[in-house]
Amino acid sequence: MTNAMGRKIVLVARPHGTVTLDDFRSEDFAPRDLKAGELLLEVKYLSLDPYMRSRMDDRKSYAEPLKIGETMRGESVSTVLASENSAYRAGDFVLAHTGWQTHAVLAGDSVRKIDSQLAPVTTRLGVLGMPGFTAYAGMMAIGKPARGETVVVAAASGPVGSLVGQLAQLSGARAVGIAGGSAKCAYLRDELHFDATVDHGAKDFGKALASACPSGIDVYFENVGGPIWHSVLPLLNRFARVPVCGLVAEYDANNSDRPQDYLPATMRQILNQRMLIQGFLNYDLMERYYDDFIKDVSAWIAEGRVKYKEDIVEGLENAPQAFIGMLAGRNFGKLLVHVAH
Repeated sequence: MTNAMGRKIVLVARPHGTVTLDDFRSEDFAPRDLKAGELLLEVKYLSLDPYMRSRMDDRKSYAEPLKIGETMRGESVSTVLASENSAYRAGDFVLAHTGWQTHAVLAGDSVRKIDSQLAPVTTRLGVLGMPGFTAYAGMMAIGKPARGETVVVAAASGPVGSLVGQLAQLSGARAVGIAGGSAKCAYLRDELHFDATVDHGAKDFGKALASACPSGIDVYFENVGGPIWHSVLPLLNRFARVPVCGLVAEYDANNSDRPQDYLPATMRQILNQRMLIQGFLNYDLMERYYDDFIKDVSAWIAEGRVKYKEDIVEGLENAPQAFIGMLAGRNFGKLLVHVAH
């Protein structure tokens, strides 16, 4: 064992709408001694993801909400400092659900060993991690783009959206990316070679989106919701497919912030156009698609056919501010916290 001391970020208040720094607190702690089969981990890179926002609310969801005083949940790339598990030794890289902390004690069967030679370890939290798998599995199982079709994705410069667009292109479809600001749109157009981009902040966003999709939309990968969905809805073609993996525009909203009720219009369009709208969680599809995902996407990265962008913040103490910024769309690429050198 080592004499490591740790720090963690805990939830101290439930947000009322927008998350603030007052909702978090930093605490010191001493990792407990290891039991048989356990590992002491040092967190190297922590992933910050939109789903964490919904865990902060005390309401029914697909996952148990955080309790007040509980460490913020999250996945990390960590190294093994000490091991009581014969399958791991000090120095191994692992993918682990450590939460927002510098150190963690976990059972060896709850982590996944990482081959650091396959790709940079940070990719296992982004393009080769949960966000990348979400894009891959959603497109394979639900989106199923065909050559010549039009695929639209919002938050397109992020880790999910950027891979969705590249997968669309690999299938022979047109990729249309919705992003915030000229820099993100330029990245999609010039580096990822999306066929068209639309700035969601534009005053004439609805018209611009329609212009970018002259033949309508065959696949809309939904990870934002809110006003963007209202502009997408009338453009959806007959038999369009809509994989739904997130609704980040809704996470910070109070009931008083809700826009007019678009459910009747949505249901009418679903019927008239015979659309498929299906929500999914990435782990629903893990057994079916994960091995192919790692094989395919790692090969495409090596061949230069898939590119990715990371936005790395230094220091665990800066995780809350970075998380708040992400919910407002201020990150550019997959958001990570570099916790330990």
